[in-house]
Amino acid sequence: METTSSDEARKPRTVLEQQIRDVRKMTLQEFADYADGFARQYGEPGTLSLRHLERLVSGRGPGGQPLGKVRPATRRLLERIFELPIAELLSPPGTDRQEAESADELRDRLGGAARVDDEVIRLLHEQLWTIRRLDRQLGVVVAHQETVVKAEQIASLLRHSLMPSRREALAKLLSEVCTLAGWQSLDAGRVSEAWRYYDQAISAARESGDPGYEMHARAEQATVLVDVDRAEEAVALLGGLRTRGASAGLRAWLAATHGEALAAADDGAASRRAFDEAETALGTAELGAAPYVALDEVHLARWRGHALARLGDPDATGVLVAALGKLDPTFIRAETSLLVDLASALRRQNHLGAAHEHARRARSLAGEIGSVRQQKRLAREVSTG
Repeated sequence: METTSSDEARKPRTVLEQQIRDVRKMTLQEFADYADGFARQYGEPGTLSLRHLERLVSGRGPGGQPLGKVRPATRRLLERIFELPIAELLSPPGTDRQEAESADELRDRLGGAARVDDEVIRLLHEQLWTIRRLDRQLGVVVAHQETVVKAEQIASLLRHSLMPSRREALAKLLSEVCTLAGWQSLDAGRVSEAWRYYDQAISAARESGDPGYEMHARAEQATVLVDVDRAEEAVALLGGLRTRGASAGLRAWLAATHGEALAAADDGAASRRAFDEAETALGTAELGAAPYVALDEVHLARWRGHALARLGDPDATGVLVAALGKLDPTFIRAETSLLVDLASALRRQNHLGAAHEHARRARSLAGEIGSVRQQKRLAREVSTG
């Protein structure tokens, strides 16, 4: 049973409940889903149903009886996720545990963070790049759990790092990992989870001391506003961000993101201007500039086509077809979104056969990569067709 508002105010009964509810900010159902995905990805045989999890977090078995011994596979799964022994996870949270880590554990974590050097930072960047590559081609069903684990690892290193230069480097990394996790959560249809990851990315960006990272994270969060039908607020947020100084690449990306939000708010003229400004800025952008944004001429055309399709502009079809022909075939999520846009644009022009074919292909890809977001868009197209 899901927790109620009165349950939310209740103190956690076990360290496990504290870790799920207060540290990870998850519901029991969200954590059960996460644990199942973790087990699949890392080859753990343990499973965790919602009912079983409810008993574990309560510290009691059915009818208030003692909990009894936890199955070895379940024990291993929980211990691997939380990096805590099962006895501690099922014990009542003590004041000392709530306020500070144990001295031994703190010393260990401080020591581990102190060993972070330039080579470790480079390796973490390489791992992030690998996750991005998996994400764009295989989607949330493969890459999300790995992204979450990487975010937790980097967050722990940041919490226990003392050198300002290392903290800044780790904070930049954490901001980028969390924006990726937020985008994945949004694609999976979990908008509240996406919002939390973007909020974490914003906090990390502030720690980094580089305003570009905070601008990027805030702009990413604006996409959640569009998805929950608050496009006007997204427009205002993005418009404010664009008044700040930024690199040419980030200016181009912000302008394109603003253009999409303006289209969602049905401001076609302003949307078109924003995309023209994005194109101008992109022409002077440096390759490899941080923070990372996936924007080039093809992606910009794809975004412009999305906005035009949303506005009902007949030019959308030509823009989208051209972008589809040039799109890197490894960008499967991008292709899925483009196909949904193309199906929408063709349907508006009454080219129903072609629209149906693109929608069929988009539906197949969305299922393969776990894109609930695109599946919902397709469902809306059917309902309004």
